[in-house]
Amino acid sequence: MDADAARRRRAAAIAGHDGDEAGARAALGDPEPRVRATALGALERLGVLATDDVATALVDPSVIVRRRACEATAKVPGHEPPSLLTVLGDDDTTVVEVAAWASGEREPAEPGAVRALAQLAVEHGDALVREAAVAALGAIGDPAGLPAILTALEGKATVRRRAVLALAPFEGAEVDAALERGRSDRDWQVRQAAEDLSG
Repeated sequence: MDADAARRRRAAAIAGHDGDEAGARAALGDPEPRVRATALGALERLGVLATDDVATALVDPSVIVRRRACEATAKVPGHEPPSLLTVLGDDDTTVVEVAAWASGEREPAEPGAVRALAQLAVEHGDALVREAAVAALGAIGDPAGLPAILTALEGKATVRRRAVLALAPFEGAEVDAALERGRSDRDWQVRQAAEDLSG
C-alpha cells in the first residue's frame, strides 16, 4: 500500500472516531481494498453501517473486504442482515472461515445456514473452515446440525476439540456416547472438554 493509500486509510479510520459518516462512507469506494475495509469498520463504529453497505462488500473483488464484510454482518443494525450463504462457498478459505463464524453469531440463524455449515464441517478441505463450521453449528444448536458435529469427531484433533465443545447444546444417547468416546481420545484437550461436558 503506497503512502497516499495509507493516508486515505488513516482518514477513514479517523472518520469513524470523529463522527464523520460522510467521510467514512466516501471511503467505501476507494480503489485500495484496505481503505474500503477500514471504511466498513468506521461505519460500524458509528452505528450507521447499512445492510446495503455490507451486501456490496460481500461481493467485493478483494478478499480483504469480503472478510471484513463477513465480520460486519454480525453487527449490522436491524433484523435482516445480508445473506452469508454465497460467501460460505467463496473461493478463498479465509473468507469462508469468517463467514462460518459469523453465521454462528446470528440470532436467529439464517435459513439455509445449518445445511451449508454441515456440508462445510464434513467436506471442506481446510481444517480451519471445518473448525469454524462445527463451532457455528454448536452455537446455533439446531438438531439438523448434530450429525455433522458427530462426524467431525472423527477428524483431526483441532476439529475434534471444536466438535466436542459444539455438543454442549445437544442431548441424547448419541451425544452421551460421543462424549464417552471423547473421554478416552488420544488428544488431552478433547478428553478434557468431553470430561467437562460429561460432568
